[in-house]
Parts: sequence; structure tokens; C-alpha cells
Amino acid sequence: MKPKLTQTQYLVRKKILSILGSKFHIYDNSGQLVLFSQMKAFKLKEDIRLYSDETMQEELITIKARSVIDFSATYDVVDTETGERLGSLRRKGMKSILKDEWIILDPNESEVGLIKEDSILLALLRRFLINLIPQKFNVEINSKTITVFGQNFNPFVSKLNVDFSLDTANQLDRRFGLAAAVLLLAIEGKQE
Repeated sequence: MKPKLTQTQYLVRKKILSILGSKFHIYDNSGQLVLFSQMKAFKLKEDIRLYSDETMQEELITIKARSVIDFSATYDVVDTETGERLGSLRRKGMKSILKDEWIILDPNESEVGLIKEDSILLALLRRFLINLIPQKFNVEINSKTITVFGQNFNPFVSKLNVDFSLDTANQLDRRFGLAAAVLLLAIEGKQE
């Protein structure tokens, strides 16, 4: 794995006012660009590709929906360079109406963890206050929080701080965790 994908702190930024689609920039703790993605607008089936930089010459990770517009969609995360399937994320359909929740599946389709919004009360307030309260997600494996995604409030740029520092045993592949952060920002943006 590339050294830039082994750190404990990242910042994922999504530019909201992009006519041709969404742009995602992932920076490491020192502010260096680690990954970049430009999602095309108006796609029925999500297909997000993460590149090493804005030239989009070196594709590193893909995130693909298995089906077209599905409330409980499953997204496969693949290392493009090696072809290795890193795992999948499945949205908990009806449960995500009140509080966003995702199931983490390993490459063999076994459930290994969850990504959950911090609290049902705050989640409900966010939905009624048009996301004025930043979201926070906990990534849990074996019922223990190992990674935290914390949103910063900014009306023009969505920012998600990704903190892997609780994952001292490296249970969550950084590539998979960063793909999950991009997917959360992409899907959350379509709910607004």
C-alpha cells in the first residue's frame, strides 16, 4: 500500500457548487493531496473513481453500486491497481431515514462492522434543520469504535475529518475507510 494511504488523519472535501458533478479532494494531515475524484452529475448508478491526483491518470480505487437507484444499495470497493476487492458497504434502507447506518462487508460478504450516525436525536434535528448541525459517524468493528468521520459545517464545501487513530490494530483498511468517507459525502449530498 502506498505510504500516503497509511496515515491516521485525513480531510475529505467536496465542492458543492460544481455544475458538471461533484469534486472530492482527500488531503493528509500535512495538507498534501492523497486522492481525487470527479463524479459526473445525473448518474443513475453510482460509479465513483478515486485517482492519485487531479490529472486523473492513475486510478487507485473504484466504488460501484451493484444496482440502479436502490434504497438499500450495496457498493463494492475495489483497489483498481491490484483488482483486490476491499469489501462492500450496504446502506440500511429504512433505518437510514431516521439515522444513517451502513453495514461493512468483508470481501467474502460477511458483515464485519457498521458505520453509524452519532445519535438519533441529532440525526432528526439535522434532517429538520437542513443540515445546520454537522454529522458525525462512528465506524464500529466488533462493537468498538475504531474510526470517526466528523463533518465541518460550511455552506459551500462539505468537509469530513477522517480519524483512524483509534484503530491501533489496523482493522480498517485505509483505502476502504477513505472510500467510505467519499461515499458518505456523495450520498448525503443527494439527500439534501
